[in-house]
Amino acid sequence: MSPNTMLTLIGVAITAILMSRNIKGAILIGILLTTIIGIPLGVTKTVPLAQLVSAPPSLSHTFFKLDLPGLLNIGQHGLFKAILNVLMVVISFSLVDMFDTIGTLVGTAQKANMLDENGKMKNMDKALLSDAVATTTGALLGTSTVTTFVESTAGISEGGRTGLTSVVTAIMFLVAMFFTGLVGIVPAEATAPALIVVGVLMMGAVTNINFNDFTEALPAFFTISIMPFTYSIANGIAAGIIFYPIVKIVTGRRKEVHPIVYVLAALFIIRFTILPK
Repeated sequence: MSPNTMLTLIGVAITAILMSRNIKGAILIGILLTTIIGIPLGVTKTVPLAQLVSAPPSLSHTFFKLDLPGLLNIGQHGLFKAILNVLMVVISFSLVDMFDTIGTLVGTAQKANMLDENGKMKNMDKALLSDAVATTTGALLGTSTVTTFVESTAGISEGGRTGLTSVVTAIMFLVAMFFTGLVGIVPAEATAPALIVVGVLMMGAVTNINFNDFTEALPAFFTISIMPFTYSIANGIAAGIIFYPIVKIVTGRRKEVHPIVYVLAALFIIRFTILPK
């Protein structure tokens, strides 16, 4: 067994034990202990003390560096096709970002018992607006995508429920900007156990699926299975939305499907077959 695999399994065992004992900060403690254990195993790469603290890098190389000429490329495609290409890109990114965020919000809200009797999340419109503004701002700054992550379940498992949790997390991210050297020594093998545990926590929602009804079970199965295979929550949701109306129609239960689902299914089919990947 490779040291990397061994360290990951050790991390899973440590985190599982801490979680089973209901120890506060179990996931964070698990990451720290796994990182330390990784040093003698040669997985955790240490850095000189002088490199642990540093000033954040400048944004001058990425701030507002928008390649609009490259996106439009009017000279090669012509004005009409250039505009069409832009629309296709916007629609594709909008679908992915929106449903990726919705899937994360519903999943984390369910874990936090923040859904009403109809399975709806209160103030989701505000959460989606915050995510949209963050995504747009991040793009203008030239950073990687700023969006809602399912790893937030780790904070929920520790009792986080209000916006104060997010504010504290944001402050810690600001502080971490000056400790990139320290944060960077944490290997993927130390964070993987945390993600595995988060996955276990999220699987609890599967018990709410009616697997006795095949028209409900099949779309749910595709939703769950496509997510890890494509590394995308949005793709999983898309697969479920596509198969849901199909199985309902062929079983004569098309009236159970909301009209908007048919529209979304068509949009996702177009995205997978026509729009840029």
